[in-house]
Amino acid sequence: MTDAGPPRAALAGVVLAAGGARRMGGRPKALIERDGVALVRRVALALLEAGVADLVVVLGHRADELRPALDGLALRCVLNAGHAAGRASSLRAGLAALGEGGAGTVVALADQPLIEAGDVSALLDAYARRGAARAVVPRVAGERGHPVVLEPGVCREILRADPGYGARHWMQAFPDQVAWFDCGNTHYRVDLDAPRDLERVVAAYGCSLRWPDGL
Repeated sequence: MTDAGPPRAALAGVVLAAGGARRMGGRPKALIERDGVALVRRVALALLEAGVADLVVVLGHRADELRPALDGLALRCVLNAGHAAGRASSLRAGLAALGEGGAGTVVALADQPLIEAGDVSALLDAYARRGAARAVVPRVAGERGHPVVLEPGVCREILRADPGYGARHWMQAFPDQVAWFDCGNTHYRVDLDAPRDLERVVAAYGCSLRWPDGL
């Protein structure tokens, strides 16, 4: 019998929601609503429902508008004042807030409209089966996706590195320590970078995506 891995309750999570969304005209894409629920809330709920116990959402650009979308959820918000420096700075802010991060940390993006609790659970099952690998990344048709899961030691190594160093840099430096979760689940690959992406996702998946009133 193989080791079933750490209990889900020991896992932590970081949701990255600090970006400036320049291609969206500065409108915070984490507030785009799928079926009436802001994406940042949907992603946070997916992690919580999959069993992530200690969850941090990293805010930055227009943070005061995003905070209300997370009301009532069992999580913490962290402000990354230097979010303009890029995603690595937000990841580092989230990891620093978590401290040791339990048995592993799920890193998710707030602009993925299709991620559900079942997708996160499948990824965590792959993490439990990772063997000697230190990170697990979903891969669909040869393309990497999100969320990803990092061992605590990886998180510490990222935080000890130069300020611009993030998870992608670590994976490029240690490719033999990454376990790829190969699957056909396109949920891991779909995010929203530009306005045309909303129409594309709605047409392909039949969901409702809209900006909230006022944006």
